[in-house]
Amino acid sequence: MKRSIVRPLLIPLTAVTAGSFLLSYHLFKFAFERVDHVPPTSKEKQKYADAYYDYVDWMKNVPSKTWILNANSPENKVVASFIPADKPSKKTVIIAHGYKGNRETMANYVKMFHEMGFNALVPDDRGHGESSGEYINFGWLDRLDYLRWIKRVIGYVGEDSRILLFGVSMGGATVEMISGENIPSQVKALIADCGYSSIREELTYLLKQQFHLPEYPVEPLVSRINHHVLGFSLDKVSSTHQLAKNKLPILFIHGGRDTYVPVGMAYENYQATKAPKQLWIVKNATHAESFWYNPEAYKDRVMTFLRTYFR
Repeated sequence: MKRSIVRPLLIPLTAVTAGSFLLSYHLFKFAFERVDHVPPTSKEKQKYADAYYDYVDWMKNVPSKTWILNANSPENKVVASFIPADKPSKKTVIIAHGYKGNRETMANYVKMFHEMGFNALVPDDRGHGESSGEYINFGWLDRLDYLRWIKRVIGYVGEDSRILLFGVSMGGATVEMISGENIPSQVKALIADCGYSSIREELTYLLKQQFHLPEYPVEPLVSRINHHVLGFSLDKVSSTHQLAKNKLPILFIHGGRDTYVPVGMAYENYQATKAPKQLWIVKNATHAESFWYNPEAYKDRVMTFLRTYFR
């Protein structure tokens, strides 16, 4: 174990058993520590593997530029790919990837928007891909990087840019968390696919479903460890709190058979915002499967939303 993390936290723990703390510490490492590979997809999505790699090959070969934030600060470096539209365009989509993914895992969405005439900016979030960071922050710190990416797009494409924010899973929650910030007027709309309502609620759900563990004392201890390591408690990481401040049109997408981020969270997020909104539940789709379940229906639904709100 990393002594710099554990020792300062062990000293004040008088009312909690060492066993509970060590369990929480290992869960924190399991959930929050970066991995430098993309974990295997679920069994129900293995059937899409060939199509997925076709999209990845396309993305590797399409003309692109590499953009970097904090290039002179190795511990804070964040990397993205900018893929211009085939014809000069003022439309740009900024795409946020999922938990333990990277920008390459969003290739299918990049191609979808490319075919719609969008430029695409696709970052690796902190703790993922080529970006720095030892730990995953579940979108809370990433949202501030995306505000800088938005400004970078405006500086490159022009003040008359029209920007769409799009994300899936953790990326969907990241878009929802950005929604409560002071966003430049060039951002016109948001699309969040299967984002969680809060990381505390998601962690508590997974503790029960995957590990058969109670919320207390594990979640408060994980939150305490996260505050020590990343500087914020898990209570702050809330899509619903941020969506309550949102003023932009937003499309929520969620699989009806999602057992990783339960579909009830989509309804929570939908109810949280008073802005113009749409909700599409893809009845038979599991987590992050809505595109793969029916790519044409997915594209049509996105285009219908954009025709209404992205003018």
